[in-house]
Amino acid sequence: MNEALLTNNLDVVSAGAPPTLVIWDRTRGKQNVKVVAALGSLPNYLVTNNPAVRSIRDLSDKDRIATPAAGVSFQSRTLQIETAKIYGKENFKRFDSITVSLPHPEATAALISGGLDINAHFASAPFYYQSLAGNKNVHKILSSYDVLGGPHTFNLVYTTQKFHDENPKTYKALFAALGEAAEWIRSNKAKAAEVYIRQQQSKLPLEFVTKIVKDPENDFTTAPQRLKKLGDELYDLGVIKNKADSWKDYFFEEAHVLEGS
Repeated sequence: MNEALLTNNLDVVSAGAPPTLVIWDRTRGKQNVKVVAALGSLPNYLVTNNPAVRSIRDLSDKDRIATPAAGVSFQSRTLQIETAKIYGKENFKRFDSITVSLPHPEATAALISGGLDINAHFASAPFYYQSLAGNKNVHKILSSYDVLGGPHTFNLVYTTQKFHDENPKTYKALFAALGEAAEWIRSNKAKAAEVYIRQQQSKLPLEFVTKIVKDPENDFTTAPQRLKKLGDELYDLGVIKNKADSWKDYFFEEAHVLEGS
C-alpha cells in the first residue's frame, strides 16, 4: 500500500499506527506523508493456549507467536516496546526469533484447534474475542493498552502532501466523513454491528459483533490517543529517526482541532 501511495497509484491508505509513523518518518522533506485521521482506539491482546505462559517472561524458544507481519506490524512493535522495558533496549527484538507472519484468521484457527506449532497470537478484534471464546485454554497474557499506559490509537488514515494540497475539497470531505462516521458508530452501536455484517458479508453472529462494538475498551474516534507516546517509544528504540514535538506533527492541519494526544 505504501509503495502504491508513493507512486500515486493510491490516494489514501489505512494502516496500523507503527507502520504509519515509519512512513511519516521516512518521507519527511520528500513526499511528506501525514495522517488524515485516526480510526479508533482499540486494544490488541497477546493470547496463548500454553498454560505455562502467564506473561511474556514465560515465553521460550518452544513458543511461536503469530502476527500479521513479523517484526514490523503494530503487534510486533508493541511486543518490542514491552520487551525493551523488561529486558533493556538492546534486547527489544528478543522475541522476533519466535514471531512468525500469519494472517489473523489462520492464527486464530490454529490457536483454537491447538494442533499446530502456533501457540500464541498477538491479535486485534474480532480475533482475540474468537480465540478466548473458542478454546477454554486460551488466555490473555498482555494487552497493548497495558504497554502504552491506556487507550491508544490502533489504525490511521494517511496520504501525501501532494494529494492533500491538490485536492482540498475532496480532502475536507473525506476528513468530515470520517468524523461523521465515527460519531454515528458511537451513537448507533447496535445498528453499526448490523451494517458491518451486511457490508462485509460476515458470517459472524450479530450478537458477537454487537458485543465487540459495545465493548467499552473499543472507542471509535478520529482523535488520536497516545500516538505521541507511541512515537516516542519507537524513536527511543531507533525504529524512527525523527521525534515529534507534538501529536500534531503527524497530522495535516485539519485534524489539529481534535482533542488528541
